[in-house]
Amino acid sequence: MSIWLVLAALSGAMAVAAGAFGAHGASGDAAEWLKTGGQYQLIHAVAALVALRLEAKAPAILFLGGATLFAGTLYLMALGLPRWLGAITPIGGTALIVGWLWLAWIGLKG
Repeated sequence: MSIWLVLAALSGAMAVAAGAFGAHGASGDAAEWLKTGGQYQLIHAVAALVALRLEAKAPAILFLGGATLFAGTLYLMALGLPRWLGAITPIGGTALIVGWLWLAWIGLKG
């Protein structure tokens, strides 16, 4: 069993749940934060699965960790926690960007 596969699958499930809640159970900023977080988390759950298939473990970890920070802070704010958590969100976004750049580097090295 691959813990990274399990985490990517759980990340995808969480993303769908957050997006659905954003679309049907929340309003205003909370709905937008849930939708945005869900989109980013779902995209990066799939990206992590692809990276794992390519045996690019470091980018997969960055995708999962970055998505957790990025989407997680948005989810927490949508649930009413303080807006200062939004200052953490870019750290997750940076991890996502680094993951993509690392994956590109792996591709260039061939």
